[in-house]
Amino acid sequence: MGLWWVTVQPPARRMGWLPLLLLLTGFLGAPGQRSLLNDFQVLRGTELQHLLHTVGPRPWQEDVTNAEECAGLCGPLLDCRAFHYNVSSHGCQLLPWTQHSPHTRLQRSRRCDLFQKKIYVRTCIMDNGVEYRGTVAITMGGLPCQRWSHRFPNDHKYTPTLRNGLEDNFCRNPDRDPRGPWCYTTDPAVRFQSCGIKSCREAACLWCNGEDYRGSVDRTESGRECQRWDLQHPHPHPFEPRKFLDKSLDDNYCRNPDGSERPWCYTADPQMKREFCDLPRCDCYHGAGELYRGSVSKTRKGVRCQRWSAGTPHKPQFTPTSAPHAPLEENFCRNPDGDSHGPWCYTTDPGTTFDYCALRGCDDDQPPSTLEPPDQVLFEKCGKRVTRLDPWRSKLRVVGGQPGNSPWTVSLRNRQGQHFCGGSLVKEQWVLTARQCFSSCHGPLTGYEVWLGTLFQDPQPGQPGLQRISIAKMVCGPSGSQLVLLKLERPATLNQRVALICLPPEWYVVPPGTKCEIAGWGETKGTGDNTVLNIASLNVISNRECNIKHRGRVRESEMCTEGLLAPAGACEGDYGGPLACFTHDCWVLEGIIIPNRVCARPRWPSIFMRVSVFVDWIHKVMRLG
Repeated sequence: MGLWWVTVQPPARRMGWLPLLLLLTGFLGAPGQRSLLNDFQVLRGTELQHLLHTVGPRPWQEDVTNAEECAGLCGPLLDCRAFHYNVSSHGCQLLPWTQHSPHTRLQRSRRCDLFQKKIYVRTCIMDNGVEYRGTVAITMGGLPCQRWSHRFPNDHKYTPTLRNGLEDNFCRNPDRDPRGPWCYTTDPAVRFQSCGIKSCREAACLWCNGEDYRGSVDRTESGRECQRWDLQHPHPHPFEPRKFLDKSLDDNYCRNPDGSERPWCYTADPQMKREFCDLPRCDCYHGAGELYRGSVSKTRKGVRCQRWSAGTPHKPQFTPTSAPHAPLEENFCRNPDGDSHGPWCYTTDPGTTFDYCALRGCDDDQPPSTLEPPDQVLFEKCGKRVTRLDPWRSKLRVVGGQPGNSPWTVSLRNRQGQHFCGGSLVKEQWVLTARQCFSSCHGPLTGYEVWLGTLFQDPQPGQPGLQRISIAKMVCGPSGSQLVLLKLERPATLNQRVALICLPPEWYVVPPGTKCEIAGWGETKGTGDNTVLNIASLNVISNRECNIKHRGRVRESEMCTEGLLAPAGACEGDYGGPLACFTHDCWVLEGIIIPNRVCARPRWPSIFMRVSVFVDWIHKVMRLG
């Protein structure tokens, strides 16, 4: 995508055309008129940075009336994909990028809100996806898409333009195919194939009355468009997002903030105040689901299942021939191995071998949240460490940390032997780390190693206890998990310097106030020596408390530790490392370090991936190998 910037004339010079534009686009915000903000998703307190220094700053238009006026400026422009709105100065900055564009980065801002066009950032499709402008570039069969500007290996009639959105090799639907976005493939034997992108209606189903529904449907059951929750027209209402942070009142999506029968919204029709939304209910299974014979064929993350008889993108251990008892029909969710977590399937995502399905137990009253309190959790051969007194004990990585002993923390090394991320040894041959440590789930791993048993970032050759093991395989976690499992070429040798860390029970929630620790060789921001492993202690806080600072953006799959007066926390080089909590005489891997907006910011809670949400996936990947 080319780079551009928009010059917006000052007020005196634009008086000739702006009133006309406002009348044509109908965004003035008067009761009865549709708000153009309905076409945008907002991230409050966020700016979108472009990381290429060759790209100059784009000019701001000051003194706009409100964010709706910015939407009126951006909406008609095909090459405007987002805008910043400065709340204090009422400034507007149009952007040709979104958070999914190359070389961009989201960062916290005290002055700006970021509005992005839905068609570019929504991961599901409305109707048949003609307006989809996302970045999926692989088919439902796992084949890479051919660039639309190329005529090889498959010739075609389409010419990329700004209007048809045929950029790069992204899935699109230029011919209104009822199956949704598709692409020509790079396989000469398969001319084109559907990309299997889920519809927004099917992407998330309802448990009970749908109070936890967080999908992207923005139409009512009669087809009316929903009113934005952050607007008071055409219908005034009490559900302001800033007052109901735990209800995820995002944009104009269907929600259930008042415990109604099912999700609903205020409508954009002045004659109809509120209406229920037409959303599917989740299917269910009895027992472990070994007898489930339904036709659900999507995972709980909305990814389409691979056919059991197919050999791509994953070679299945269970096939219709090997498991006739299931039976493994089509790509329907099944439980051929009696998994206690219920029906599952191999996925069409090459980076995710399998996942559990969008099903729940028929006898469950509500989705799981917390498991046993800590004194009922039992662990055996993991999470133990020997106190070590080393000569470098007086040295100070991790911002605000102290040198310490974390025998399950490993160092990931690139082809040059340089440390770039941390990880946790969860099984002799498996390391859990963060997705952000790798540019791709499918890149070559030749030359990449895991170093274990060292406390130094650059250990000397022949250091006692150092183990260097090549990475044999990478398995990316379910959508939204930000996790990666690395399989080592051989098992690590466990000793006083190398130990396993325990995994938590599924959906276990660490009680607020629990003392935990992070470990890593990352940036210290001048607080210590850059050569040794550092550990910092942090106390867990509830997601509700964390969301007060983070404006309701912390998800159930994430957890937080409190912000301290002095800077202490994870930074670059620590990503992928453990947040370990002491439970029943063992250290348990409760969180994974992921990039935060600012590392070790004083008084600001740190966010981690909550491992217990994905522990069933971890066990299954290690079991299937």
